[in-house]
Amino acid sequence: MNSPQLQRGVFLALLAAVTLAFGWILMPFFGAVLWGVALAILFTPLYKRLGRSMPRRRNLAALATLGICLVIVILPMSLVGVSLVQEIALFTQKIRSGQLNYAAYFQQVLEALPRWAINLLNRFNLVDVAAWQERISAGAAQGSQIIASRALTIGQNTFDFLVGFFVMLYLLYFLLRDGAALSKTVREALPLARPHTHYLLNKFTTVIRATVKGNVVVAMVQGGLGGLAFWVLGVQGALLWGVMMAFLSLLPAIGAALVWGPVAIYFLATGAVWKGVALIAFCVLVIGLIDNILRPILVGKETQMPDYIVLMSTIGGIALFGINGFVIGPVIAALFMAAWSLFVESGDLDDASGNGTPDQTP
Repeated sequence: MNSPQLQRGVFLALLAAVTLAFGWILMPFFGAVLWGVALAILFTPLYKRLGRSMPRRRNLAALATLGICLVIVILPMSLVGVSLVQEIALFTQKIRSGQLNYAAYFQQVLEALPRWAINLLNRFNLVDVAAWQERISAGAAQGSQIIASRALTIGQNTFDFLVGFFVMLYLLYFLLRDGAALSKTVREALPLARPHTHYLLNKFTTVIRATVKGNVVVAMVQGGLGGLAFWVLGVQGALLWGVMMAFLSLLPAIGAALVWGPVAIYFLATGAVWKGVALIAFCVLVIGLIDNILRPILVGKETQMPDYIVLMSTIGGIALFGINGFVIGPVIAALFMAAWSLFVESGDLDDASGNGTPDQTP
């Protein structure tokens, strides 16, 4: 009854149970832990550089790295988030009061179209102004309600946000200081072959660093430039539209154009030709090239996954995990591809070692 097999089985069951229980305890701080790990991976090279300049002062190097992270990443994002909530509330109020009437804007665009364009739209039954007005009004009302409810939820969860924020900072400090030792412990504890463990952990850290630098930074730059262009041209809700462009920039080639394209068409149709031309030129020549210029520099060719994998995994991650899906989706996709690559390579090695040698009996 007390055989070694039974003892090992009970121990493994206990190990799995306490691991799941520990994960369950951390679930309320899932986002804080995720972003703490992501920022630690991103800023570890800076911590190592500071550590070399101040040896035997790991605590001071970690605090300095944490301060730099606060100044260049966390505080600007927090300020943008607060301003976005205010912008959403004002935007929703204008829609409800009729100050922003997108059905009227659509009517102005239709009236400015040439006759041949009207005839073409008539063939597809796309000029029914009453039907479009009803759809646009209903969509705007529904969208404003969703936005308002989200903003209200953010306001009600301020305490939870602050707790998660300080948990993230606390964890980030210790991950910066003790990350190397923790990584070594994880590598030694995983029941995998040592080369496979190194490969998977390196892929994990590389994809997180590439995702944060490649997707998030590029999205922020594109959204920031688009919002700035809208603000210069006098478009209401420039910050909100900039954030939408940042999210939609995940769609290759056409992402941000789904926001600035209709605005440019409205400018051209209503006589503000120079605004429309300026917006199109700026977005095509500047925003459109950001992805092609920045992403290879920030990510590197050797770490890129196929664009369709990045797109599907990111959108799927956001649908399942919210904003955390920016990182979770691509990481899961990368580990999926890495694990299957190791599986195929292991099969090739087995075949090469003699498992697939033909029978040479006469």
